[in-house]
Amino acid sequence: MTNLLEPEPTLLPARADAQAALDAGTSPSEVAAEHPDCSEAWAALAERALDAGEYVAAYAYARTGYHRGLDQLRKAGWKGHGPVPWSHRPNQGFLRSVAALARAAERIGETEEYLRCSQFLSDSDPEAAKATGLA
Repeated sequence: MTNLLEPEPTLLPARADAQAALDAGTSPSEVAAEHPDCSEAWAALAERALDAGEYVAAYAYARTGYHRGLDQLRKAGWKGHGPVPWSHRPNQGFLRSVAALARAAERIGETEEYLRCSQFLSDSDPEAAKATGLA
């Protein structure tokens, strides 16, 4: 039996062209330039910037991926709450952007943003929090 009051999981449409380019080793910068709505490219840029200690750049990249993903979620019928499953690869770029935004926010002293993004990630899918190291 399922909870009829809980919204259905939101599944973003596949971005096979952008995902294939990233999988083939194309620079996330090139993919983001060609597909600016690809959250996965922005997440990869944010993660690289975090690894390099470039926290302000990471914050900017992650926020871009987050907002691009929110736009796509809304187009897919998401109403601001409900599951966004990690198991669906097209969702992972958005969820990775949220995680990177949380980490970058923490590094630049934006504690409220860190807490909000961490909670949002867990609310979207606890598996996302685990997979991105925020659980």
